[in-house]
Amino acid sequence: VQVARVIENAVATLEGVDDVSTSISEGSSVTTVEFTLGTDPETATNDARNAVSGVQSSLPAAAQTPVVAKVNANGNSVLTYVVEAPTMSPDQLSWYIDNDVAKALLGVDGVSKITRSGGVDRVIRVELDPDRLAALGISAGDVSQTLASNNVNQPGGRATIGGQEQSVRTLASATTVEALADTRIALSSAGDVKLSDLGTVVDSWEKPRQAAYLDGRQVVAFNVYRSVGSSEIDVVKAARAAIAAIGANATGAKFSEVTSSSGFVQESYDAALEALWLGALLAVGVVWLFLRDIRATLVSAVAMPLSLIPTFAVMAALDISLSNITLLALSLVVGILVDDAIVEIENIVRHMRQTGASAYQAAIEAADEIGLAVVATTATIVAVFLPVAFMPGIPGKFFISFAIAVCVSVLFSLLVARMLTPLLGAYLVRAGGHSEDDLPAWVP
Repeated sequence: VQVARVIENAVATLEGVDDVSTSISEGSSVTTVEFTLGTDPETATNDARNAVSGVQSSLPAAAQTPVVAKVNANGNSVLTYVVEAPTMSPDQLSWYIDNDVAKALLGVDGVSKITRSGGVDRVIRVELDPDRLAALGISAGDVSQTLASNNVNQPGGRATIGGQEQSVRTLASATTVEALADTRIALSSAGDVKLSDLGTVVDSWEKPRQAAYLDGRQVVAFNVYRSVGSSEIDVVKAARAAIAAIGANATGAKFSEVTSSSGFVQESYDAALEALWLGALLAVGVVWLFLRDIRATLVSAVAMPLSLIPTFAVMAALDISLSNITLLALSLVVGILVDDAIVEIENIVRHMRQTGASAYQAAIEAADEIGLAVVATTATIVAVFLPVAFMPGIPGKFFISFAIAVCVSVLFSLLVARMLTPLLGAYLVRAGGHSEDDLPAWVP
């Protein structure tokens, strides 16, 4: 409680703090600091680290150095694997995953953490002999206090004294079981004895409190989590490659993929791209039905790629990824992107059919005639979608990319319609072609 209060008071005054909560368990205290939406996570982490460092001298002498870490709220894992190794015991397999596999995968770009499901956890058990303690005039509390004062860095596990289980916690430097067993315990009278003289120190495993099963078989699994801002698909691909390399070098260990969230993401991405291209093709087809001129149709269709490609460049400059939100935005406006170009080219074709003017002269006259109307149309569309970028709260964080993708692509379509469409129409559209009398009766 003393540690928690000092830490809470230190971080509560940081700029942007929304909530501070602490969870206290035996021998540990975890303080969670939540910041307001929009706070830069790196800046917040550094500020919290500096604040905790500033009050470290105020903590109790027996307290360890506080660790400040940024929590990635990505939710579920992106990849789950099962490891089967008939030649390994459960404790060996668990240690293999925690030590070898986890260390290798944490080196993969975009991987934030690895968690294990099933298996067993290592624990150092100190089983004290109550008769020996009574003969030497020492208690289990004296043993625990000595270990704490010696700053031993190993979990002490649990001690069984007179049939009752008691917790023994250690705190900082022994790196092996043998070193822990050789720790000198001072007696109340004089002299000291080794910890091993008071009982037994066993490198053991905790009783399993969770289990993983696959097809009715008990297995050990591990989950891969990605870091904030990384691509889910890229992380899964890199993790799969790393796991394949680990499996190739493993002796008797078989890695089997169980679940992956990248499949759903990839399917959604492919579906959005398909909708985008189908919309573009349908838009071109509708233009041809009305203009009945393949060259004029191609001039109008050029507006789509010439509007989308610069939009991708702007998105990349603003660090906006090609997500489902941005693909939805582009799919929505794919027909709008050719609107300005259609108006321009249709007016050019109309001048050529009605007055017999050359394509060059018709392009000049048509562009001057409807220039203001084309600009007003685009401005209206931007005025509708731009406020979406200023939505407050969490929805605003998602839809700002939507608004930017729509507005930027529409503005680029205006530039194409005013600058390139008349130019292409002047040199590519042929004089003549279908007159208005040749159009189908259902075309107004």
